[in-house]
Amino acid sequence: MKRNFRILTFATFLAIAPLLISAQQPPHPNNGGAPGSGNTPVGGPSGAPIESGAFILLALAVGYAARKFYEQRKHKAEEIK
Repeated sequence: MKRNFRILTFATFLAIAPLLISAQQPPHPNNGGAPGSGNTPVGGPSGAPIESGAFILLALAVGYAARKFYEQRKHKAEEIK
């Protein structure tokens, strides 16, 4: 009974917590300036750089595919023996 009460109390807290906790408002784009006032555009001057992340992801995908191909060939070679 005591365990069930603790679980119920914890679940109730988790259900009510989002109503009690508030986050800080994000800063206004362009540091409060009007759109087109010459300040930095929303998202930064050149957007998010994805070149290096895409290259790393591509390299990992090629490595994973090469390993799977190697294991498949190795497994087929063992079946033949």
